[in-house]
Amino acid sequence: MFCALASPTCAQAPAGGAILESIRAEGSHIPEAQIVAETGLKNGDLVTKDQLQLVADRLGHLGLFEKVNYEYHTRVDGLSLVFHLKDAPRVPVLFDNIPWFTDMELGDAIRKSVPYFDGTAPEQGSLLDRVGEAVTALLAAHQRNVAIEHEVIANPLGNGNVLQYRISGASVRIARMEFSDPQAANSRALQQHLSEIVGKPYSRLTIDLFLAEQVRPIYLQQGYLKAQIGPPDIRLTGNPNLPLPDSLPVYIPVAAGAQYHWNGAHWSGNTVITAAALTGTLGMHLGGIANALEIEAGLDRARDEYGRLGYLDAKLEPRPVFDDAAQKVAYQVSVQEGQQYRCGQLVLTGVSLAAEKLIRAKWPVAKGEVFDKLKYEDFLLKLDRRSSEIFGELPIHYDQVGHWLQIDAQKGTVEVLIDFK
Repeated sequence: MFCALASPTCAQAPAGGAILESIRAEGSHIPEAQIVAETGLKNGDLVTKDQLQLVADRLGHLGLFEKVNYEYHTRVDGLSLVFHLKDAPRVPVLFDNIPWFTDMELGDAIRKSVPYFDGTAPEQGSLLDRVGEAVTALLAAHQRNVAIEHEVIANPLGNGNVLQYRISGASVRIARMEFSDPQAANSRALQQHLSEIVGKPYSRLTIDLFLAEQVRPIYLQQGYLKAQIGPPDIRLTGNPNLPLPDSLPVYIPVAAGAQYHWNGAHWSGNTVITAAALTGTLGMHLGGIANALEIEAGLDRARDEYGRLGYLDAKLEPRPVFDDAAQKVAYQVSVQEGQQYRCGQLVLTGVSLAAEKLIRAKWPVAKGEVFDKLKYEDFLLKLDRRSSEIFGELPIHYDQVGHWLQIDAQKGTVEVLIDFK
């Protein structure tokens, strides 16, 4: 949204032009001098009202600002201008298949034309093209003339989105992958998965996913809960003036850090299930290796216990508390149990009357009973498998089973809707 706010103290609008005496910008975390530079205005310029609106529009089109307002005051000796800004949300920038330069080197190249670039960017606006043009120029200076494209994608390793820049149609490949830590380098399990990435097109996104899904679990299950893995490093050798190579070795720095041992769990907010019972679901032993994968699986079992008792809204929020000196970790788990639900109607669609009769006969949770989520999920698996335990010898004809839970918090009931296609 862009609008011009004429100050009530303004003597006259500068329709015929006025000399710019001062220019300021407020409300943004971007340094004022850099915003002023983006306007293209400087003290001593002759400006008109139409020109001021064009400048405000240009600032808005960058995508950096959610709102761009301005006001001006004219006096005998000139015009003072103030922009009132509200920053737009930003997302992290990911350089996907541009492996010859580090993020720092790419950032330095971008800051030559976009000095306020900090590794993040808005999801839209002309600024995105300027970032791409800076990367294109850097590659061209190293004898690689390519087209750079960008798109906003869901962050595969976290919440929200990321802005991905990549070379269009690139064919750079991963020659090999090396690890600084012997534990990863000598892992048989990891070696079996390297073929999924070695020899394939270079993609920072793919590498990061590989590190998260195949490498990090090796350390987490051994209690290395603060292991630092990556970022991937490309170590080029040879004449820097030669064209950039198309096949690259990828080096992964790994700092395992301390190995932590289990120091217990502490629960708060639980009233339905005792702390001892919840701790039992974790399956951990004091002093044993703090296997993060087993801990998370145990927390899932604790959530299942609440689901079995009809507490469908239950939330468990774990927070590790580290004792670095003793290399121990305890978990503080905050529990929000919510309310208990009972089973309401079972609604079936897309199935024959004969099959519906058999399904209802085998439905494991009677109307009015506490809704057991585990029984519900087990029943869905049987439907997916077209289990004879439900249908006997009856011929059935469906390919998919859609299912929904319709929760009524006021009544404390949940209706089950199952659709066969």
